[in-house]
Amino acid sequence: MVFVKLREGEGIEEALRRFKRECERNGILKEIKRREHYVSPGVKRKLKAAEARRKMRRASAALSLRFTPGET
Repeated sequence: MVFVKLREGEGIEEALRRFKRECERNGILKEIKRREHYVSPGVKRKLKAAEARRKMRRASAALSLRFTPGET
């Protein structure tokens, strides 16, 4: 849980800004969005596999750009 204490002479807007920053840093909003709807185990597996494929494709593309044949 995130707590923000008002500092001496600090306005509500600044404290709210610090609170939002702390929530973002702790991943609270991401967790809320993730739990917003139920995702069945089968769909979770498919999403995880798709994410893994996407990461592998991006890694291989970056690797091929880095080491092009014929260049020194």
